Amino acid sequence: MMRRRLDGTWRGKAVRSTIALALLGLLAGGCGSGGDSSTTLPGSAPAGVLAPIHGKYSPTIDPANFVATIDNRYLPYQPGTALHYRGVAENGKTPQTTDVIVTHQTRKVLGVACLVVRDIVSQGGRQVQRTFDWVAQDRGGNVWYLGEHTYDFQHGRWVKAIDSGPAGVNGAQPGILMAGDPNPGEAYRQYNWPGHAVDQARVLGIAPSVKVPAGTFKNVLVTVETSAIDKGVAEKKYNAPGIGSIKEQVVRGNHERFVLTSIKRR
Repeated sequence: MMRRRLDGTWRGKAVRSTIALALLGLLAGGCGSGGDSSTTLPGSAPAGVLAPIHGKYSPTIDPANFVATIDNRYLPYQPGTALHYRGVAENGKTPQTTDVIVTHQTRKVLGVACLVVRDIVSQGGRQVQRTFDWVAQDRGGNVWYLGEHTYDFQHGRWVKAIDSGPAGVNGAQPGILMAGDPNPGEAYRQYNWPGHAVDQARVLGIAPSVKVPAGTFKNVLVTVETSAIDKGVAEKKYNAPGIGSIKEQVVRGNHERFVLTSIKRR
């Protein structure tokens, strides 16, 4: 998803680095394209049906439809896993790193016991942003995003961003980070918070091979993420089977990019 810039503006919410984890519960609703009312759907429904990009958006969370482990083929998350990314900021010049840590902590959002993923952005050897994401997987393998708390380091102290919080509060609605069975052309809403973050992803296809510092990966899923809030920005993401995000590059709007350099599992 498109992530908030450090200057406080949004490039959607398209995540500056990869995230996602495990959760106990499940999302079972969404209204169809052009529909005017929410519809309860089974957890096995496709991402584009559960989280449509067109029409009124009012997904219904049913914790009974979620599972306890996130083992999505392209976005698996195991507590204790740490992924390190290296790249550059929006100007294409300033070096930054991102560390994504799958914690053992959980937080309940909309009745779902979400696993907490910690996302730390550093610049010049100092942490400049900390984000705690809350994610879950439904019975169909779709990985849901249920909100975040973001803190920016400003004037010598950590300040909580006013435009971050859990789904279900102040009009924020959950969405899907990764489809359980992604197919080329499929599109789905990733988060919906009018005035703050209205993001979506579309599946482009499979790249036979993608090389990054952490290694060469085969059959990599390629998606593009855009935002209705920051329409000038589009970001391509590359997710390897069994790993998750290995490369993220803004292809329209700025020059930010990150690649996976190492993986550690405890």
